[in-house]
Amino acid sequence: MIRRRAMPGEPSGVALGLPLPPSAGKRRLSFLLQPDDIISIARPPLLNSASGSAPRVWWPTLDRLGKLALRHSVEARVFGSLAWRTLTGLDYLTGRSDLDLLLDVRRETELDRLAADVAAIEAEAPMRLDGELMRDDGAAVNWREFHSGAGEVLVKHIDGVGLLDRDLFISGKTIS
Repeated sequence: MIRRRAMPGEPSGVALGLPLPPSAGKRRLSFLLQPDDIISIARPPLLNSASGSAPRVWWPTLDRLGKLALRHSVEARVFGSLAWRTLTGLDYLTGRSDLDLLLDVRRETELDRLAADVAAIEAEAPMRLDGELMRDDGAAVNWREFHSGAGEVLVKHIDGVGLLDRDLFISGKTIS
């Protein structure tokens, strides 16, 4: 299961979701657990550990993304279809699947350069690259939206979402 934002009016607890693979109708299941019911917690799979579960045609792109992560000193993880395939062994990927990438950035990460480098890799990739640039406080912004140069970006956090000036996101501010 994966942590999700709680829905308005939902009772207290830890909101979780579980997507079913395409062969099971690709339904999304929602759960609400109490903290004491949770046995373990793990981060999404690292890009390098998920590469073997990816289609061969993706491998050169995954290799380039791994090198990009090293060059920018960020941690690259996957979520979405490739993560679920890696974790379960079930076929979550289809011919139209994109790669959901989570780049854990640090305060000193040059976000504009990182987003531009991801865009350059996507331009030659056989799949769409989707994903987030996530700070250590859990605040995240879509890399493509950030790369667009928009004055405001949609910042997502487990506690909510909101628009924030992109420079304030860079400086570490949070949504109110």
